[in-house]
Amino acid sequence: MDTPATIEVRNPRSGEIDYRITPPTEAELRDIAASLREAQRGWSARPLEERLEIMQRWANVIIEHATAIGAAEAADTGRHELSYQIPHQVAASIQGWCKIAPAILRAGSLEGRSSTAPNVGFTTQLSPYPLLGVISPWNHPFNASVLDAIPALIAGCAVLVKPSEIAPRFVEPVVESLRQVPELAAVFQYVTGDGRTGQQLIQCVDSVCFTGSVTNGRKVAEACAARFIPAFLEMGGKDAAIVTASADLDRAATSVLRSSAWCTGQICFSTERVYVEASVHDEFVAALVRKANELELSYPDPHAGHLGPFILGRQAATVDAHIDDALAKGARLVAGGKSQNLGGGHFMKAGVLVDVTHDMRIMTEETFGPVTPVMRYTTEEEALALANDSEYGLSAAVIAGDVAEARRLGEQLNAGAIALQDAGLSIMIVRDAEKNSFNQSGLGGSRMGPNGLLRYFRKKALIVNETEPMSILAMGYQ
Repeated sequence: MDTPATIEVRNPRSGEIDYRITPPTEAELRDIAASLREAQRGWSARPLEERLEIMQRWANVIIEHATAIGAAEAADTGRHELSYQIPHQVAASIQGWCKIAPAILRAGSLEGRSSTAPNVGFTTQLSPYPLLGVISPWNHPFNASVLDAIPALIAGCAVLVKPSEIAPRFVEPVVESLRQVPELAAVFQYVTGDGRTGQQLIQCVDSVCFTGSVTNGRKVAEACAARFIPAFLEMGGKDAAIVTASADLDRAATSVLRSSAWCTGQICFSTERVYVEASVHDEFVAALVRKANELELSYPDPHAGHLGPFILGRQAATVDAHIDDALAKGARLVAGGKSQNLGGGHFMKAGVLVDVTHDMRIMTEETFGPVTPVMRYTTEEEALALANDSEYGLSAAVIAGDVAEARRLGEQLNAGAIALQDAGLSIMIVRDAEKNSFNQSGLGGSRMGPNGLLRYFRKKALIVNETEPMSILAMGYQ
């Protein structure tokens, strides 16, 4: 069997190749999966309280390793302050899931009697999938790699993660932290590699969580369907925001810009198109442009500024192409501009486009960059039709004069998480409220709220007849 080639990794700030990974061979990957399966038997047999205690120990170790993990994430993403916050956010996520898991599992374990045969009782057994495969993206390397893994481990699964080959540096310090919790390290491993490794991983696991593009998500879904295993897919977005005539326009501009430009727009739930009532369009755009012009590039000092580099260099070209297409079709760029190569990294100022239409790529395709296209509407019906005119349906936003108005419009939007009087709020409810992705933005049930834990179980009904069994003779003739 051929030995996989070493994969070179580009630094997003310098553009230089400064890291390399070597994927496992297919045989090595199968051996890793077999080892995880073997260890999972003991892991799932532990009482829930023991698993929670072990997970909480890892949360504490992550804090001890936070500086090393943060430095690796900073090298992966070109970000600085946020990278060093991520380990603390992951530790808090572990603690949060540990706090609510017992109640979720109690509620999911049903017990009762048959509604048609009172002599028959039943109980639910929650049986975890032995081995979950996670294929995670490059835009939030550490956090995205454990978003699904944490509840799955609590459920009793073993987990094998294949992070993106674009941003794999964080794996080394995270694996080092796992070594200090050997019970967890036995059932939770990372492998590095590209799409080929991801496809091989699917052949070794019992269910798959994927976060990434629609194109790659479709490949994952097809591979999982061929094996009849569940695929939980969280894919791209093209989030719309509606701003009504009654909205506080300064508040609306603040919310939209944060949701559009945070992390240089490299977030699946970024606001990527805005519909503003015609009578307040110009005033809103003026506020948005003013705020966008206040944002500085995080160059040359990574500790300063607001907008870091594109993690994936070729993503800058995609955003540039969207801008070019819009300008060629009559749009106007009133803030920002195209990407700049600075010191080998690709940076972009926060941009605002007006006079946009739905025949432009920037209004229909995922852009994944810090550009906000703004379009006028005249009636609520038009605003809703435009916002729902998309192949995507991850999340959306409505900013209106009050919550009641925003809710009325939000209830008519075809997306899984609707922020009211703000934008980009779905990350705030990961453990609290369930939501589905609409259209091509996802498949496989909510990764949030109670289902974010319960989906890692197959439910088994244990059914008991407490009286004499019925004879076939008593059932009549066929």
